[in-house]
Amino acid sequence: MRVHVVSDVHGNADALKRAGDGADALIVLGDLLDFVDYREHDKGIMGALFGAEKVGEFARLRREGTRDETVAFSRSLWATLADPAAAVGEAIHDQYAVLFGALTAPTFATPGNVDDPSLWPEFAGDGISVLDGGVAEFGGLRFGFIGGALLPPNVVPRRNGFWRPYLRTREEYDAAVGTLEDVDVLCTHIPPAIPELTYDVVARRSEIGSAALVDLIREQRPRWSVFGHVHQPLSARTRVGRTECRNVGHFKETAQPYVLRW
Repeated sequence: MRVHVVSDVHGNADALKRAGDGADALIVLGDLLDFVDYREHDKGIMGALFGAEKVGEFARLRREGTRDETVAFSRSLWATLADPAAAVGEAIHDQYAVLFGALTAPTFATPGNVDDPSLWPEFAGDGISVLDGGVAEFGGLRFGFIGGALLPPNVVPRRNGFWRPYLRTREEYDAAVGTLEDVDVLCTHIPPAIPELTYDVVARRSEIGSAALVDLIREQRPRWSVFGHVHQPLSARTRVGRTECRNVGHFKETAQPYVLRW
């Protein structure tokens, strides 16, 4: 069997159309949406709404400014829209229509933090299985899926914003991990909490990994743990016992799926 795995698509629909070529199935580990495109500032949802110049300034502040400066500038942008929630909703619908239309069957998908999982059933057609806290059997193996990312400690999610990333409390995330049993392939958006897998060498910070995933790997000993989220990891792979833990890559940039064979 041959399965292709991608993560962090961020709007690259052209490459997504080819991601399943030659494979028996395609696995998508989330972040389909391109919200802020830090390379091509006219792209993504913010590029469509505010233009390349404004997004370029936002990107500069993210790199060089303070958090307060970035937040203030962001708020000034959204204040120019009569109905920010409606504008974002329309842009998300437009992207999902294209991205889900690019998926080939069979596809097994779980959402990332830059996704709106509540909309996925609307777009997932025949042959596309959406899983989050569930198991799918394929080719004689059991694939377990957990979507989303973890909220930073002591952060309370906003309930009235026009855009809410798919961030979960540690309790909620750990409970979802606890539902998986006898997994052969662990499929998640975020990595296990292993330092070399969570550290991004370009952003120069560690993303939040899951200790519950490490516990599952040690207890159930799956063949593979596959994930994304960290675009430029210190290490793309490591082993925990018999389990190969693998960051499948930043698909928006590489346009290359990671291949599982058995």
